[in-house]
Amino acid sequence: MKRIVILLLLVLWGTAVFSQETYLSPTELPDLVKCLPAPPQKGSTAFKYDVERYKWGKQQRGDTERMEMARGDAVWTYEALLDQLSPAFGLSISKEETPEIWTLLENSLLTIDPIRVAPKAYFHRIRPFEYFKETTSTGEDEILRGEGSYPSGHTIRSWLSAQILAQLNPARANEIYARAWAYGESRVIAGAHWQSDVDASRVAASIGYSALQGSPAFQEQVKKAQEELRNLVLVAVTDVVPDVILEIRYYGTYNFVGGRIDGYEAPLAYLTPQAADSLKAVSDDLAGKGYRLKVYDAYRPQKGVDHFVRWAADVTDTRMKPYFYSDLDKSVLFEQEYIMEKSGHTRGSTVDLTLFDMNTGKELDMGGTFDWFGPESHPDFCGNPETGEYTGDNSKSPAGRSITAEQFSHRMILRRAMLSHGFKPLDTEWWHFTLRNEPFPDTYFTFPVK
Repeated sequence: MKRIVILLLLVLWGTAVFSQETYLSPTELPDLVKCLPAPPQKGSTAFKYDVERYKWGKQQRGDTERMEMARGDAVWTYEALLDQLSPAFGLSISKEETPEIWTLLENSLLTIDPIRVAPKAYFHRIRPFEYFKETTSTGEDEILRGEGSYPSGHTIRSWLSAQILAQLNPARANEIYARAWAYGESRVIAGAHWQSDVDASRVAASIGYSALQGSPAFQEQVKKAQEELRNLVLVAVTDVVPDVILEIRYYGTYNFVGGRIDGYEAPLAYLTPQAADSLKAVSDDLAGKGYRLKVYDAYRPQKGVDHFVRWAADVTDTRMKPYFYSDLDKSVLFEQEYIMEKSGHTRGSTVDLTLFDMNTGKELDMGGTFDWFGPESHPDFCGNPETGEYTGDNSKSPAGRSITAEQFSHRMILRRAMLSHGFKPLDTEWWHFTLRNEPFPDTYFTFPVK
């Protein structure tokens, strides 16, 4: 009777929330009794594996750090779940800080939560701690006792959340899925679930996630969440540095590829708020000396980097060679690291720029074009960037090119201003600078520039 009452309450609870904030009606939810196989029978090979994994879970309890994680993963609230997943996502997820992301996750979880009710009642599988007449390591005994073990509600929640978070921020997908996987394993360590419960629950969450994709309301909220995430991570440079000049080369055709680069949907520049604030300080500093900043590129979507890689692999496409790499055979661009599969630009705190002279109304002559592939672009070409001394040493130039003392000094004006406001230079490009304490040092974003 107790089990029937609990089941009825769960069904009523699930039905009540559908009328408020869910993306699918009860009839649109997948039936896990029909979707999932029956749990392993006692004596089967699969059940023997479950027993071995139970023993493994008990061994893990001796690891203090891992056991602490399992206790945290056992807390049955959306707040606790998303708090556990936030570090992997790269941002704190909360009602206050990320309301659109929170709404997406909360409503998705409310929608999918009820799918666990029917299989728990139908299979009514005994939990491992009850089977072995032991206790959970997380103190959940009385809450869980008598409730079906198959599937795991905790795991459904975590794996569903992981899929949604990875959809929002694919740049962090590896970290997100790794944490969600550990979340499920925590239920084995706790003794609350068999391994097969957890494995089936990941499948159940994927079924639920697929069902959500058919909801227009879900898709609309995904767009809102993606926009919120981009605005948290990046700001338009012109919003912070109003007098900056933009010449976004990868939106146009005058670049080493010779066409618009994937992911550049508008001639705009974005940076992390921290990098943009530092660039504002640079701009203010240089304005007093008669200069404005001219930006060629800032945040670069990963698909843009991928476009560079595809172009470099096609050694027959050399239409822009006279303008950007006349001294090099295109086949060496990977070897000499002019083209790489990852770029600091994609982390949002790197900018390519030069100076505009307000007195002459022209770009300051730097003695070389942006994106020139060669030693002539190195900050130490013909001088010492650490001391600012012009040496005239052009021995690294394969064509015997050189820059003047005045051109070198112009490069130094930009360099000194950038370094004094928290940026660090690149030793192969005089125009390239990255914020020293960039907020996302390990994250490569995929938002389009638009």
